[in-house]
Amino acid sequence: MSSVVEVFGLLLAGAGTVFFTAGTVGLIRFPDVRSRLHALTKADNLGLGLVLAGVAMLMGSLTAAGVLLLTWVLALAAASVSARVLGAVEADSIEPGRLEQDGADAAPEEAADG
Repeated sequence: MSSVVEVFGLLLAGAGTVFFTAGTVGLIRFPDVRSRLHALTKADNLGLGLVLAGVAMLMGSLTAAGVLLLTWVLALAAASVSARVLGAVEADSIEPGRLEQDGADAAPEEAADG
């Protein structure tokens, strides 16, 4: 039973490595920012999940599996936020200086104007 779990864990980690490699190749080879973001957010996140699942199976501890799951969820959140911001900047949907206006520094200027 233990060797089956170890083999399955190694297969998951190996599959994750393949997805990581595909994401990295996409980052290097794809022509525009959106395509590169797609490669990074899809392939790398799936690869990270598979690698962490494989490591969790190899470790054989529920506590370690929980920590690895939390790590994956936080990485998914960070990737989605960063991809959203980079995609918006690339599409010029955020005008230069808008980020500063949305922050706390913009409130005194708006109050002074109004």
